[in-house]
Amino acid sequence: MRALWQRLLAVSVVAVAVFAGFSIYADVDALGDRLSQFAPHAVVLALLLALGNYVIRFIRWELYLRAVGARAPLGTSALVFLSGFAMSVTPGKLGELVKAVLLREAAGTEATRVAPVVIAERATDLLALVLLALVGAAAYGVAVPLALAGGAVTLAGIGVLGSKRASLALIDLIARVPRAGRLAPKLRDAYQHLGPLVRLRALAWGTGFGVAAWLCECLGFAIIVAGFPGAHVPLGLATLIYAVTTVAGALSFLPGGLLVTEGSMTLLLVASARGLDRPAAVAATILTRLCTLWFAVVLGLVALFVLRRIRPTTAAAID
Repeated sequence: MRALWQRLLAVSVVAVAVFAGFSIYADVDALGDRLSQFAPHAVVLALLLALGNYVIRFIRWELYLRAVGARAPLGTSALVFLSGFAMSVTPGKLGELVKAVLLREAAGTEATRVAPVVIAERATDLLALVLLALVGAAAYGVAVPLALAGGAVTLAGIGVLGSKRASLALIDLIARVPRAGRLAPKLRDAYQHLGPLVRLRALAWGTGFGVAAWLCECLGFAIIVAGFPGAHVPLGLATLIYAVTTVAGALSFLPGGLLVTEGSMTLLLVASARGLDRPAAVAATILTRLCTLWFAVVLGLVALFVLRRIRPTTAAAID
C-alpha cells in the first residue's frame, strides 16, 4: 500500500503543478473571479452523473465476469471494481489490471480469467469514446483530425486483440524481453479467456454500455460549463470535447492523461464554447477533472481501504 501512496502522491504533485500552471495561464485573479460566480449545484449534478457512469460500467463488469465464468459475491465484486479507480492515474489506466489479483485474493477467482475483463473494459471504453468523438466531429467539424487519429489507433488495437495470430505473435515478442518474458505463459492463458469478449457481439453490447456510461460524464461536463454566467455549450459539442480530450489523454499514456486532457479541453472550450473566456474555460476544465478523474480516485481509495479491512489477504495485491 505504501508504494501505491507514493505513486499517488507523485501524480498528485504533478496534478497540482498542472492546475497551478493553468491558473497562471488564465490569470489567478480572473480565475478566482469566475469561480466566485460559478453555480455550485452544477458540481453536485456532475458528481451524480459520474456515479451514474460507474453504475453502468459496474453492470458491464458483472456481465463480463459471468461471460468468462468468474463469479464473486456482489459486494466483494463492487469493492474490487471501485478499487480499480485508485489506479486511474496510471498510464493508460493499465494499473487497473490489479483488479484481477484483488478478486483472486478476495473471492478465489482465477486472475487469468479476470485480467481479460479489465482489458475488454478499457477497449470498449475507448471505442465508445471514439464513437462519441467521431459523431461530434462530424456534426460540428471540430477536432476532426484528433478524433480520426484516436479512432485509427483504437481500432488497430482492437484488431490485434481480435486476431489470435496477431495477439500470440505479440506475446511471443514479450517473451523475448528480459523480465517481462516470464509473464508470457500467463498472458497466453489469459488470452484464451479474452477471445469471447472481443467478438463482434460482445464488443457491440460492451461498447453500448460504454456509450451510455460516458454520456453521463459528457452531460456533467456540459452542466459544469453552464454553471458559469452567460456560458453555454450544446450537449453535442460538450460530448465531442469531453470524448476527444479523454481519448487524447488515454492515448498519451501519461498518468491520468494529465496535461494533455486539461490542455486540449481548455483550448477547445475557448475556441468553440459560447460566453466562455480563457479564465472561465480553465475553471471549467479544473472542476470537470475534479468531478471525474479525482472523484474516481478518492472513491477507489475508500473502496480499497474497506476491502483490505474485510479481506486482509488483498493487501498483498497492492503491496
